[in-house]
Amino acid sequence: MDALVEKNLETIRRQMELACLASGRNIDEVKLLLATKTVPIEKLERAMQAGETLFGENKAQELRSKFPLMQQYEQVEWHFIGHLQTNKVKDVIKYVTLIHSVDRLKLGQALHQQLQNENKVMDILVQINTSYEESKFGVLPEAALELVEQLSQFETLNIKGLMTIGKLGASSNETRHCFRLLKQLQMQIKEKEIPRADMGILSMGMSGDYRVAIEEGATIIRVGTNVFGQRYLPDGYYWNEDVREDE
Repeated sequence: MDALVEKNLETIRRQMELACLASGRNIDEVKLLLATKTVPIEKLERAMQAGETLFGENKAQELRSKFPLMQQYEQVEWHFIGHLQTNKVKDVIKYVTLIHSVDRLKLGQALHQQLQNENKVMDILVQINTSYEESKFGVLPEAALELVEQLSQFETLNIKGLMTIGKLGASSNETRHCFRLLKQLQMQIKEKEIPRADMGILSMGMSGDYRVAIEEGATIIRVGTNVFGQRYLPDGYYWNEDVREDE
């Protein structure tokens, strides 16, 4: 067991408990997803040996390369948490149970077509750009309801909730505002009782802001650096791919 990975996981679990306690929530309401971008298989195995089972990838090619090596661990669940191009849909749906980053109708259409071809259904989250940053993907908050309604027409897609990325490098108050806005959108959309949109999941919070996210209602937090250590590429490489040719 890698002592550092194990120690980091213990710290995060404790911080999750404290955040839930501070906000009057049950720890069972919040899942820890380990973001595995650039992380070697050996470290992922050590995290699993420490009891972790939920992992998320940002890049289709990394997901494709890691998945066969992890198949021996039957309890492992993979999510896709990065920007998804339509030409990568066929690859991604082979491996994951939930896509966090559906942010446009064209992607929903591509998913639906491929899922129909394979006689499958897929759980998805709608990604919202709660910080209004041009560098980020995600539908703007005022267009969120319309996109959910559009995506709900596809019987192959089960809309399980919303996802956002807090404002990078922001103050705690600015980040909290992003998460609070996502929670408000969740409640507003839930009131509409849209078919195939149960809105039970809020995926928000990463290594630098997951405690604030929990306090504001997150049900999945996405943590990588605080478990596996610093990466050699900046966050922008993962969260802003500058690839918009299909939009």
